[in-house]
Amino acid sequence: MSIASAASSDFLSRERTVASPVFNRWLVPPAALAIHLCIGMAYGFSVFWLPLSRAIGGAQPKECPETLGFFATLIATDCDWKISWLGWTFTLFFVFLGSSAAVFGHWLETAGPRKAGLAAACCWCGGLLISALGVYVHQISLLWIGSGVIGGIGLGLGYISPVSTLIKWFPDRRGLATGLAIMGFGGGAMIGAPLADRLMSFYATPTSPGVWQTFVTLAAIYFAFMVAGAIGYRVPSNGWAPEGFTPPTAAKNALVTHRHVHLDVAWKTPQFWLLWGVLCLNVSAGIGVLGMASPMLQEVFGGKLIGLDVGFDQLDAGQKMQIAAIAAGFTGLLSLCNIGGRIGWASASDAFGRKITYAIFFVLGLSLYSAIPFAAKGGMVGVFVLLFSVIITMYGGGFATIPAYLADIFGTHHVGAIHGRLLTAWSTAGVLGPVLVNYIREYQLAHGVAREAAYNQTMYVLAGLLLAGFICNLLVRPCAEKYFMSDEEVAAQKHITVAEVVKADDDVHADFEDFVEEGLEPVATDDPPTVARPEPDSNGRSLQLFLAWAAVGVPLTWGVWMTLLKTAALFR
Repeated sequence: MSIASAASSDFLSRERTVASPVFNRWLVPPAALAIHLCIGMAYGFSVFWLPLSRAIGGAQPKECPETLGFFATLIATDCDWKISWLGWTFTLFFVFLGSSAAVFGHWLETAGPRKAGLAAACCWCGGLLISALGVYVHQISLLWIGSGVIGGIGLGLGYISPVSTLIKWFPDRRGLATGLAIMGFGGGAMIGAPLADRLMSFYATPTSPGVWQTFVTLAAIYFAFMVAGAIGYRVPSNGWAPEGFTPPTAAKNALVTHRHVHLDVAWKTPQFWLLWGVLCLNVSAGIGVLGMASPMLQEVFGGKLIGLDVGFDQLDAGQKMQIAAIAAGFTGLLSLCNIGGRIGWASASDAFGRKITYAIFFVLGLSLYSAIPFAAKGGMVGVFVLLFSVIITMYGGGFATIPAYLADIFGTHHVGAIHGRLLTAWSTAGVLGPVLVNYIREYQLAHGVAREAAYNQTMYVLAGLLLAGFICNLLVRPCAEKYFMSDEEVAAQKHITVAEVVKADDDVHADFEDFVEEGLEPVATDDPPTVARPEPDSNGRSLQLFLAWAAVGVPLTWGVWMTLLKTAALFR
């Protein structure tokens, strides 16, 4: 191995990410957000479907001849792609997100978050470049392979890369910490979708919708942000704890353990599969609604959205465009609720406990889903919108709360890898939820049910899923003694994955090594620590913290503002 490659490998190693004694733990959440806000664009990829569906025909799609076979149509360069074909990219995203998180979760624990974050950047942005080539040469298989498969692997690596790290930095606020990071995945589309729309308008020509150029530009922007986030990751030293932190006693919360279950054992426990069911059932109910939010509002209320007492089928083309704009506002509002739920409910779980928080999701969600048909039948648009807004906060909250729930049950040492395997529940829900909503709707319409009532039975089915999820959550108990690792096994694992000391390659690391040699426990706190040696300038650290949060906060604020502008149409 050359000196250059050895130095590079050392820089990416987990040992090089161990924080110094003066490190501020609040620098880690913006690093995680930098990655999650980029990969969260997966939720906004539908902004490309209409332009790509008429890339050849221009104003109107140019359909392939019916005489062409499937494979001939697949490689044809002189006719447009169907939106149903393009939609497979979205399905591939979440199938490969869950599967890659499951496969690479254990590798992440040993390789460290920096290496995983950089791998995620290469896969996600490299996938966008391959997709750009696919659009340029008009081969949809390259779009599926680029963004769907390779990009999907990047989604899985990027999604789980900060989870274990944040939980270890915030043992006192596990829900808040994971909520802050996972909030970014829900909010990425709020930034990426309007940005992509503007880029396509800038690059568009009479012969090109500007999609491939937009993919290249987004790849460059996202790569810069994701690399910066990966480099910003730090892990706490062995035995670190926040100043003044007292672990909760078993009497206070019997579910919270301070021991550790190995990855290879965790997935064989009943607790793992109960939590798998909890996540799958909660997500299935929410993701099915998210995928049909716009058409559902239009079909249920029709002309009532613009003050006309007529159904959807009686509207003319202009009126349908009006209600489509209102429905776009509804979709934007649900995105905001998704984000708010991720940070709000996850933070609340620190006070309520994870099991009680999920019990609220299921009991309240069951009641809200059951009430939706009555709001629809009564023509109560505001109530309908409010019910779904609350439901989607719990959908987002479920994603953000589950990592802390896993840490409570299985300990923190393998929580990233365990979370990765649990995300196969998301892959399953990504198929189950939309299939239930779409096919029950089609069945209802095919059997003569009025369009405005076609979703009623679906809501009752989704309520049934939440009832099953409530039972799974109710059955969760602390792990049995036989599943926990011994102290010797934990020590051996930590020797493999986390270095006891950091090389003295600079003054800060040298200081850290002195602390260890003296038998002291370095403590990173939210406030500048007191150390009996010269410290870095506190003003410099404050400026670093401000710039880190501004780098992710400014784009996120812009995305929220753009979403609010669209949402305003819902209340005109």
